[in-house]
Amino acid sequence: MEIIPTKQSFHHYLYFWIGQIFSLFGSQVVVFVIIWWLEVETQNPIVLSFASFSFILPFVLAGPIAGVFSDRLNRKKIIMIADFLQALATLILIIFMSMGYRELWFIFTILALRSVFQAFHQPTVNAIIPTMVPKDKLSRINGINFLFSGFVQLVAPMFAAMLLIFLSVSQALWIDVITFIIAIIPLIFIKIPTVHVERENKVEIEKQKISKEFMDGINTLRKTPGMIVLIILSMLGNFLIQPLNVLSPYYAQKIHSATVFEYAVISAGIQGGIIVGAITTSIKKHWHHKMEWFFGMVVILMIGYGMLAFAPYRFFGFIFSALFLMGIGLPIINTIYQTILQVNIPHEKLGRVSSIDSTLSMLINPVASIIVGPLAVMFSVNGLFLISAILGVVLCIILYFFTGVRKVDFDKNLNLDISIPIIE
Repeated sequence: MEIIPTKQSFHHYLYFWIGQIFSLFGSQVVVFVIIWWLEVETQNPIVLSFASFSFILPFVLAGPIAGVFSDRLNRKKIIMIADFLQALATLILIIFMSMGYRELWFIFTILALRSVFQAFHQPTVNAIIPTMVPKDKLSRINGINFLFSGFVQLVAPMFAAMLLIFLSVSQALWIDVITFIIAIIPLIFIKIPTVHVERENKVEIEKQKISKEFMDGINTLRKTPGMIVLIILSMLGNFLIQPLNVLSPYYAQKIHSATVFEYAVISAGIQGGIIVGAITTSIKKHWHHKMEWFFGMVVILMIGYGMLAFAPYRFFGFIFSALFLMGIGLPIINTIYQTILQVNIPHEKLGRVSSIDSTLSMLINPVASIIVGPLAVMFSVNGLFLISAILGVVLCIILYFFTGVRKVDFDKNLNLDISIPIIE
């Protein structure tokens, strides 16, 4: 049953969104602190591979189930419980690290638990957007989401680096607990719509198996023109970008002798690009020729990726510029993609479809994360970055020119105004 967003629901979403920005900030600080600590303590790319694997695999496995539950259960409760459990996992890590217990298997377990909770949180948050935000504001909200998310991810690493200068690792992790408390306050008081099935169909729906609902989400994706090609690009693109996700602290600290603050600054390059790209998505009114924009931005991202392989030793300005170039295209790519998804998928199926989309996009990431370390030893980190970037460009050329995706008329259905909204 479709839910029609109202002015009140839109305002409630804005309050919810502000709280989630704080939650995102805390999570980004936690990720930076843990990954940097692992790099400094071990200086081993294989350890970083296992850390990434321990986060990605649980997310992929839990994703399909989480998406179905986000359509069946109260979405507000799911978000509150998932946020609480993530903060609780961080609190447990703080307690054990304060006691001097810092075994790698324990760190990986905490990362895995946070990943499972995130798998329930992410599709549920995505699913509530079109139920609370009017359709004519969807693209603008998606663009602004990326703008502020990019700003948070720009500031969080530098804030985390400053914390590590003055505080221990366990003390720095308290920021996640604090931001959880801030995020939960507006969530308690707002109303989030829950999709209900019609009364005469309720008994039949309750009898459906989760697997059947999952397959229904797959069929919905399959019937949406062009979506399968975009998911293939997302899957393989995520696979190819995984070396940078896993090895960036090793690349900075081991290859370029970066301090924690220098690493935070160069990491801000990609977030700075994301902010510029998000501003672009917020002020540009129409995106004609969406597939040309989509594939073109992926190619630009891969060019920036390849530039990292040629960065001179400690030339942090060059590294920052390459990451900045990569970041510019991300909000454009994701805004176009998310709007296609939100407009074409029924509200009552959006949770499972969003979860399936995330799962399929990340399906081969566990394999990528676990082989990145050995491949870096085999080809060198710079060589692995360059090979991945070249393969990414080749992939875009093949999918764009040798499939029918460029002929899908997304402009007809998604010619939405995405200028900066005026909040009433």
